[in-house]
Amino acid sequence: NFTEIAKNRQSCRSYDPAREVEEEKLQAILETARISPSACNSQPYHFTVCTGETGKAVAAATKGLGMNKFAKDASALVLITHESTNITSKLGCGIKDKDFPMMDLGIASAYMTLAAEAEGIGSCILGWFDEKKIKELVGIPKGKRLMLIVTLGYAAKGKRKKVRKEWGKVVSFEKYK
Repeated sequence: NFTEIAKNRQSCRSYDPAREVEEEKLQAILETARISPSACNSQPYHFTVCTGETGKAVAAATKGLGMNKFAKDASALVLITHESTNITSKLGCGIKDKDFPMMDLGIASAYMTLAAEAEGIGSCILGWFDEKKIKELVGIPKGKRLMLIVTLGYAAKGKRKKVRKEWGKVVSFEKYK
């Protein structure tokens, strides 16, 4: 049930370093992100999976000011790089003054985290990291932007109570006259 998956999914900030995410689960999670919707089917992203020593080095480059200490225990870190978009999406961005590729990266990362939840895997989307250092570590070309990192692993702790704004603060229905 999708709604139950969404209700149960939360940002995991405590991973069990002794448990590796199985290859088939990792592939299922990435396949779900790969097939996520994107504006004009441009798919302006690339997923780079970092595990082992590379994963540890990438995790170290996400720390700073007390942030992301838990990343070192994640089984895998998925780097989401902004790739070029197709001409239709580019035109739409200009005409509508919207950043469709950034929306697409957000959608792909959301699909990834929900797929992880469905597989029993914890996840957290990171925006705080040393982009330059990570790009050097994994060989991402200078012209590409590393936009997001998703940590994946088995949770070391149980779920917290999920707190969200009240329905009426985020949802409204309007009738057109």
